[in-house]
Amino acid sequence: MKHTISVLVENHFGAFDRVATMFSGKGFNIKSISVGETEISEVSRMTIVTDGDDQIIDQVVKQLNRLVDTIKVVDLSETYHVERELALISVGMHKGSMEELKNICDIFRGNIVDITIKSMMIEITGPPDKIDAAVNVLAPFGIKEMARTGIVALRRGEQVKIQKKENVT
Repeated sequence: MKHTISVLVENHFGAFDRVATMFSGKGFNIKSISVGETEISEVSRMTIVTDGDDQIIDQVVKQLNRLVDTIKVVDLSETYHVERELALISVGMHKGSMEELKNICDIFRGNIVDITIKSMMIEITGPPDKIDAAVNVLAPFGIKEMARTGIVALRRGEQVKIQKKENVT
């Protein structure tokens, strides 16, 4: 089962590496990971998507909580939350296909961010299912290149208070 885990970490050198190393060391797979500063510049939020049953996810959460730079770990899969992803998709453009591609872009509420005689680059944001649907519709035009950010997510209607761990020696 897919799980989306939000990890607040101190924004220090090596924090990302420790999280990635923990996953690989325990044999857990990361489907996607997004990292960025929060509203507090000393704190970063990692949004990690992984697969596993409840026992494996409990183990992942416990291991993440043990890491030195970790402030808070939340399995968002168990709460109401909002997930979004960004995709840049470059598709082949042929004579007469521009109108159709513009219509597809409008349907998915995307933006055309680059255009040449032979290709069009479309930016689409939304839930991962929406990105997947857009990719399926654009595939017949010939996807030349694609980049996806991975999921970012926050709890719906709640704010997670950030409190740093006390250093215990």
